[in-house]
Parts: sequence; structure tokens; C-alpha cells
Amino acid sequence: MTGRLEGKTAVITGAASGIGAGTARLFVEEGAQVVVADMQVDAGRALVAELGPRARFAEVNVLDESQVAASVDLAVSEFGQLDIMFNNAGIVGAVGRISEMSTDAWDNTIAILLRGVFLGTKHAARVMLPQNSGVIISTASTAGVLGGLGPHAYTAAKHGVIGLTKSVANELAPNGIRVNAIAPGNTVTAMTASVTSGDPNDLEKTNERIASMSPLGYAGVPHDIAAAALYLASDDSRYVSGHTLVVDAGQTTAGMTPNRMNIGSSREIHEAGRIS
Repeated sequence: MTGRLEGKTAVITGAASGIGAGTARLFVEEGAQVVVADMQVDAGRALVAELGPRARFAEVNVLDESQVAASVDLAVSEFGQLDIMFNNAGIVGAVGRISEMSTDAWDNTIAILLRGVFLGTKHAARVMLPQNSGVIISTASTAGVLGGLGPHAYTAAKHGVIGLTKSVANELAPNGIRVNAIAPGNTVTAMTASVTSGDPNDLEKTNERIASMSPLGYAGVPHDIAAAALYLASDDSRYVSGHTLVVDAGQTTAGMTPNRMNIGSSREIHEAGRIS
């Protein structure tokens, strides 16, 4: 590895699985110290054990501001600084036709996907402003770029993440803080598997289906998104702020008819593809 994050400290929410776990692994490989922030306690602790002494676990539900703030404070107390905040925690959330959707499920989805990003951004800025440096990255989605690529609440929230990214980038730029977003396309994770097959563990079938729809002919995997996060977190992107980096094999720019998600019956899809 190149040591592109040598000496840097990052907090990654939703880091116990999927894109978050892939990013935590890559950041540590590139020299960073990482706080794995997630509500999946067993998976989070197992990942920290795998990553070794440059990783810490923080139990974080991004709906709880005190827990988000504590993960930032843990980074500072354990490693002396916070250089990178990756607001990555997310769910698919409320799924179903707009006329049948549960209002409570809608509210919960918006809270996790948008309010959670706001809280992570707020508390990262609290630490980064006095030091006049830092990088804030948030996971958006191609559903935040085009309509028809995700459920309604998910789409609305991800559009909001991109708008918040632009707005905060404008405010924090004079303080040397860069703020960007990543918009992944279809990526092989437990959450995506839950949507495509109903089984969060069926990654093989999910890989095959995503590959069949990809303009490049192969599926995106968590490392592909982690590599984008590494670029935005590193000094290689020192002149990039307020940007949404789309990582989707060109699906949103290839003139393709949007791959409309199967709406199906009203339900909620939670962390790591858990369905209720």
C-alpha cells in the first residue's frame, strides 16, 4: 500500500459491514487509525479485532446524537485528532407504493439517512473547525442523482445528502475543510442482496444480477467504493470540495433506462439487509 492516509484518524459510521467495513480495512491498510462506529456490536468488535491496534469500536446508532458525538470524541481521546469523517451508515428503509407507505417508516428512513449525516457532519465540524483542516465524506447514492433508482424515501434522503454536502462545503471551505459525497451504484452488499433476492446472505446471486445490468459487465463491490473514499480522504483530492463522486460503472450517464427497483409490498429494510 502507499500510506496515503499515514497518521490520519477517521471515524466511519456503518463500518461493521458492507461498504463501511471495506473502507475501514482500506483506510487502515493505507496508514489510518479508524473508529468503527456501528450499532452492530458483535460485527463491529470482530472487525476491530481483525484490524488491530489502530482501530477502536464505538457503538453508534446515528439517530442518537450523543452516540455520534461520542464516536468523534473517542477518535480525539484515543488518537489525538480527527481528520476524516465518513458518514456512511444507512438502510434501504421504507419500501412500497407511495399510497401505501407507512409514515413512521418514512420518518425513520429520512432520519437515519439524512439526519444521521447531519449529526456526523455537525460533530466532525465541531472538532475540525479549531484545527482548520479535515475531510467530511458522506454516502449518497445514484438514487440521489436520478429518480427511479431507489424507493421513494431513500431517493428523497439521498438527494438531501447531496444538497447538504454542497451547502456545508460552501460554509467550511474557508476553514480548510473539504466536504464531498460518494454516490455508489449497485454494489454487492448484504443490504443490496436483501433487495434483489430477499436474502441478505445471497451475495453470489446478487453479484450475478448486478453484473448483468452493469455497462462494464461486472458488479461493483465494497472495495470499489472504499477506493473512492480513499481518494476523497487523501491529499490527492486536495482541490476537490462540494463534489459528488458517482461510482456506478457509468449507469447514470450511459443513456440507459433506469433500473427501477421492484417496489413490492410495504416494508422496511434495515442494517445489513434485515427486513421488518
